[in-house]
Amino acid sequence: MSYVDYEKAQKAGLKAFKNAVSKGEGEYLPVLDEILKGVDIVGEISLGLVQIPLDRVVGTSNVGRTYAFANNFMPILDYKTEFGSKWSSLYESHIEEGIREPIKVYEYMNKFYVVEGNKRVSVLKYCEAVTVPAQVTRKIPKLTDDLQVKIYYEFMEFYKLNEINYLWFSQEGGFKKMLELTCEDPEARWTEDQIKDFGSAHHNFCVALSKTEGKKLPLTSGDAFLIFIDIYGYEEIKNLTANEMKEKLDPIMEEFLLESKGGEVQLRTEPSASAKKKLVNYIWSPGPKKIMAAFVFDKDPGESEWLYAHELGRLYLEEHFGNKIKTLKVHNINSEEEAVVAMNDLIDMGVNVIFTTSAQQLSASLKVAAEHKDVVILNCSLNTSHKLIRTYYARLYEVKFLTGMLAGALSKSGNIGYLADYPIVGTPANINAFALGAQMVNPHAKVFLEWTKVKGVSREKAIEGFKAKGVEYVSDQVMIKPNEASRQFGLYSITEDEPVNIAMPMYLWGPFYAKLIDSVMSGAFKQENDDSEAKAINYWWGLSAGVVDLIYSRKIPEGIKKLVHLIKQQIVDNEFSPFQDEIKAQGGIIKNENGYKMSPEEVMKMNWLAENVEGEIPELDDLREEAKPIVSLKGVSEEEN
Repeated sequence: MSYVDYEKAQKAGLKAFKNAVSKGEGEYLPVLDEILKGVDIVGEISLGLVQIPLDRVVGTSNVGRTYAFANNFMPILDYKTEFGSKWSSLYESHIEEGIREPIKVYEYMNKFYVVEGNKRVSVLKYCEAVTVPAQVTRKIPKLTDDLQVKIYYEFMEFYKLNEINYLWFSQEGGFKKMLELTCEDPEARWTEDQIKDFGSAHHNFCVALSKTEGKKLPLTSGDAFLIFIDIYGYEEIKNLTANEMKEKLDPIMEEFLLESKGGEVQLRTEPSASAKKKLVNYIWSPGPKKIMAAFVFDKDPGESEWLYAHELGRLYLEEHFGNKIKTLKVHNINSEEEAVVAMNDLIDMGVNVIFTTSAQQLSASLKVAAEHKDVVILNCSLNTSHKLIRTYYARLYEVKFLTGMLAGALSKSGNIGYLADYPIVGTPANINAFALGAQMVNPHAKVFLEWTKVKGVSREKAIEGFKAKGVEYVSDQVMIKPNEASRQFGLYSITEDEPVNIAMPMYLWGPFYAKLIDSVMSGAFKQENDDSEAKAINYWWGLSAGVVDLIYSRKIPEGIKKLVHLIKQQIVDNEFSPFQDEIKAQGGIIKNENGYKMSPEEVMKMNWLAENVEGEIPELDDLREEAKPIVSLKGVSEEEN
């Protein structure tokens, strides 16, 4: 009865052949010899006898047997041919005792092309086998800027540690991130147990994914598995059954859809108007549900200038909304596990809006959001591609530009100091805006940059270094801890024995939080999600939204103050941007042309410093240990901006 199976296989082959022809695609097996024409192969390596995934066996080495198969490896020749007879005999042999003889293949870009054993591959694919033993020779292309080649080089480094060949990602960084999420030491070779556990988890995941809408999305199994692990954690999912994974997959389908669209982030630079309601809503609506909002702090707000500002924002909500809202806070939540427990406890208490106030709490926020889709969870970070939660941040660079104007106008030498902390997304925009503001009023202004989170650097050493360079004014941290008496915040003069404060850029988290709560109450928050399609929503509001501002000292001359006020109003009215017209980076590289204004996305992702900045963006290894986690998570990208 092998002819029956041959006819079934042939039918599948002819169907694939016709579909390929109708779509203008290759109807026969891809041929490696043709693929490699014009490709610079820099080496060949024998990988020995390897169990390879059949779904990555995609073609043949040479044109010899190409026309016997459709592009899915199913036969298309008539059963009465010699080929048909041999295929049927091989099928019978496989059914009786299995195919044990290894095939011979070339591996190129983590795909396999058959040198010997095309019919064996065809029979095994028809029988829905998963793997096949193969003698593998790897062909290595020259490293270029081609995305697939760069991903392949990442794969080869990954393969050295575990010899896993069934994983592939559609973007750079996937293999590195997978190692970071699954291994205590991402550079250590895997044990047999690690390889076995990972393979089992990946198999169960693929089975689970095949039962969801996610199977239709243009994602590799690696892309989807990485998202799954990133949200739930490897230790939590690695021993789950396929059915248990399926239960966890359903709530996060939007995350897969977002990734399939390229992980696009929609920056909302202005608060949305209240959602429009139909007349029937006004007649029947019982009114907005009372909001219980909770804030999750990783430290005590009294010991952190950053969290203290958010705590003031929480108190503002209670004063602004009165009995329409109740707020809670938890602090000293030091780990992801503690954050998940704390948020679940808050939800059990009736909390329906949660603000997590640091980027390190992003992963915990995602885990909780996946289990509680009716709860609004927002994380204070920037450039985050997730649909389960939204993120928020303030455009401080606008007031940094105004502060730079003040420094440039007041400085006699033109030498100005700038103290930054973490080299994360958004920080270069703050530095550059300050430098450009100083340059606008003083063409000779030079900004000397130091980082307080770099090893061996202290605020005191940096200040002494500034003084040696003739610096008169320094831009420093936005706020200080409430229990500190230091005057080293905002813009201050260092020409006297003690700092003299000149101006203070401010995050106004109270109004920011009030506008977010308003959008939840009015329904605009939900409507934004419906309007955004497959995009992540990041709120990035600034002066026009009233969520940042600049406090002036009486020491500033009225003329300078009027000029700053004028530019401030132009920024509010969208008539002026700190990043418009010609802008040069260090080395005289033009980053923006005359007549153009940088987009919010370009500003957010800046990874360069303005021409009049003396200093550099530090590497991860240059930072103190306590700074590395947040920089690893939200550090400035090395990709060209």
